[in-house]
Amino acid sequence: MDFSLSDEQKLFQKTIKEFCEKEIKPIAEKIDQEEYFSEELYKKMGRMGLLGMTVPQKYGGAGIDRVSYMMALEEISRVCGSTGIVVEAHNSLGVGHIYERGTEEQRKKYLPKLTNGEEMAAWALTEPNAGSDASSIQTTAVLDGDEWVINGTKQFITSGDLAWIVTVMAKTDKDKGAKGISAFIVEKGTPGFKIGQLEDKLGLRGSHTAELIFEDCRVPKKNLLGEKDLGFIGAMNILDRGRTAIGAMSVGIARGALEDSIEYAKQREQFGRPISKFQAIQWKITDMATDIDAARLLVYRAAYLEDQNVRFTKEAAMAKLFASEMAMRAAREAIQIFGGYGYTKDYPLERYFRDIKLCEIGEGTSEVQHMVIARQLGL
Repeated sequence: MDFSLSDEQKLFQKTIKEFCEKEIKPIAEKIDQEEYFSEELYKKMGRMGLLGMTVPQKYGGAGIDRVSYMMALEEISRVCGSTGIVVEAHNSLGVGHIYERGTEEQRKKYLPKLTNGEEMAAWALTEPNAGSDASSIQTTAVLDGDEWVINGTKQFITSGDLAWIVTVMAKTDKDKGAKGISAFIVEKGTPGFKIGQLEDKLGLRGSHTAELIFEDCRVPKKNLLGEKDLGFIGAMNILDRGRTAIGAMSVGIARGALEDSIEYAKQREQFGRPISKFQAIQWKITDMATDIDAARLLVYRAAYLEDQNVRFTKEAAMAKLFASEMAMRAAREAIQIFGGYGYTKDYPLERYFRDIKLCEIGEGTSEVQHMVIARQLGL
């Protein structure tokens, strides 16, 4: 068993870290405070190959392995969680579903513009009354001649207002439950498709979260993504990818809290010496460092299994569950180390604290991850 990174992976990690420090970190506070989406930054990330990381080069992607993708998400989220979730949702969900389940015609039509930063993809499963129980969605799609007619409302859709295309899960056979759900590609500007309210969120405020409304929205028959009535299975497979990626995001945010805590503890003096010399502070920091390493290994394991085309449902759920809850603890402890200063906006600790909470909710709550793991254990 080899835990070392290849020379290519090390160079990739270094390159992404430098990009994040130069291009993302300086505007991270602006992104958060002003709910700011930078088109310029998005295009730069496209040119860097960050918007189609695991997509083959023939479709405009970078064609990197899944572990490298996790490394990139960690580096991005370390400086800006909002940018991290935009990149994660675009890659893992929006782009991922089209590449994994799309026809060759759909791949050639959509992927090049999505991977180069020209356009963005969103993914719509959640509804007002269908969150953890995703199979209970009420959005419907009925075939009428050569068109599918979609009706329903989607909620909490990352980048839903900014996306060129949205992958929408809808029921094509109400009597079959989860086995009657299909996926569809809906383009911006399609009649009957409109943007509802944008959410005013606790954290990740630079990532837009939208309500999507479909009223007799007609899409071409060829926009069916994958096989009819097998959309839920496809969605669950895509969520495995997303859960591993949320784990990587969590590791990145936690690492930000750790690195800032170490730097502050060395500089802050009380009782005549740096607080880093007090055992109480040292134990907080060493626990954070140990937990981060453990979470990263869980994330890498799930990503490695995906690269090997081995089922990784349990491992993805474990990575997401442990990493997100670990990062929540790390953010809380970091604020404690900073004391009163950690509670102010003078330092990014309060942003880490607000941002990480979504990682315990999105792509399935911690409670859902326990359910998934239990089922995989045969319980």
